Amino acid sequence: MSTKTETPVKKKNQKKIQCFWSWVIGSVILRLIIIYFPKNLNLSSRPEVSTPLTSIRRLAEGYWLKQSSMSPYAGSMYHGSPLLLTLLGPLTVKRIEGQPDHLLCSLVFVIADVVTAMLICAAGKKLQAAYSSSLQSIGLHHLSEDSDILPSGDFAALLYLWNPFTIVACVGLSTSAIENLMVVVTLYGACARLAPLAAFGWVMATHLSLYPAILIIPVILLFGYGPDAPPRKLFRQRTNLEVDDSASGDRSCLEDELVNEKRMLNVFSWRPVVLFLFWALLWSSYVLVLCGIYVQQHSGLQEMFKSTYGFILTIQDLSPNIGVFWYFFAEVFDFFRSFFLIVFHGNILLMILPLALRLNHRPCFLAFVYIVLSSMLKSYPSVGDSALYLGLLGLFAYELKDMQFSFFLFSGYVGVSLLSPVMHNLWIWRGTGNANFYFATAIGYACLQVLYLFSLISGPLLVLILLLSLFSLLLFLN
Repeated sequence: MSTKTETPVKKKNQKKIQCFWSWVIGSVILRLIIIYFPKNLNLSSRPEVSTPLTSIRRLAEGYWLKQSSMSPYAGSMYHGSPLLLTLLGPLTVKRIEGQPDHLLCSLVFVIADVVTAMLICAAGKKLQAAYSSSLQSIGLHHLSEDSDILPSGDFAALLYLWNPFTIVACVGLSTSAIENLMVVVTLYGACARLAPLAAFGWVMATHLSLYPAILIIPVILLFGYGPDAPPRKLFRQRTNLEVDDSASGDRSCLEDELVNEKRMLNVFSWRPVVLFLFWALLWSSYVLVLCGIYVQQHSGLQEMFKSTYGFILTIQDLSPNIGVFWYFFAEVFDFFRSFFLIVFHGNILLMILPLALRLNHRPCFLAFVYIVLSSMLKSYPSVGDSALYLGLLGLFAYELKDMQFSFFLFSGYVGVSLLSPVMHNLWIWRGTGNANFYFATAIGYACLQVLYLFSLISGPLLVLILLLSLFSLLLFLN
């Protein structure tokens, strides 16, 4: 009897696996078709895709300077990592006759996208297993069984691979694909409690982009508490069910019992945290040594820090992008520039602690919120940043199910994606518009991301985020 019941289940699982891999292969084929399209639709020159930090053209310029016995940071072209020059630099100068330019770099980004999707899938399985065991521990068995209907890891991986933003960033030769890979390596290593892997991903992601440094808080919580506990509304759901069925005299006992069960789920373990910090220190030293060797013939690490992290924090390049910093700092007086740099970068720091206090029982979801926050407030954003958090949303079925304004957000993202190239063309090429045309789409994009974050988080914390966001937008408009 058991063999008869197991056979349909195995067939169903095999069918799911075949369907999953067919969609993965289809996404790779789609990328290769677009890569072979004439001039790749010129996506590598789009300001929505390539920024001063992620442009392959700037990386090729930095590698040419290095090959000419000059500092790769000479001038104002390249502001990325020396390790990226070592990895992608030789590929930018190699040409295959009859093949598209930068074909080898394109293949690297395609591989990076596929590996990122597979790690998202693996992290989703770890998260779903921990989630099911937590639901069973509080007596909500039916929810853990229903969760099998939606394989969150597979869904999130396919959502990432088939996201138009991911495809555009890959075909547009944006190095954000490498940055996203390192961020996902961090999350997977933390969910699987692999301290060396998580530390490597965090160090490399911070080295490439600086903003993932804030992920150290959710990573420490993941190593200390383990993967996400169920949302608090499920605890309240069980409390209400049991309290309603019991007498009034037993209500306090049931509530105390649930509180004790919840505390047992939140026992912090320091040993894996210390191991992660040790590996993070080790990987940081190793990366600094490699970078020092690469730039030792020039000004050394001081020039590298000034041209990478200093460039990010001081916002020296005011070329248009889908963010809002470039427009504001093009208009602000130099006397107030330092003050507003502190204000805008301080927005992220002000939100770190309230979010950590609110979501400390769900560290993986906290990491996701931090990724959305940094993508929204970073100085040089691109569509590759949005592709990561839009793909990771598939890992959180309950938030996706209860998400508000979903149709409005979908329509808004589609509208901004279509209007942004049009406004840029009217301003730069046709001369029939001005910077306000393109900046209007950037403001709309920023508002969509704020609303996206609001729809995922509930509670009094929204008031703080709303006030800070409105304050920033009022400063931009003034």
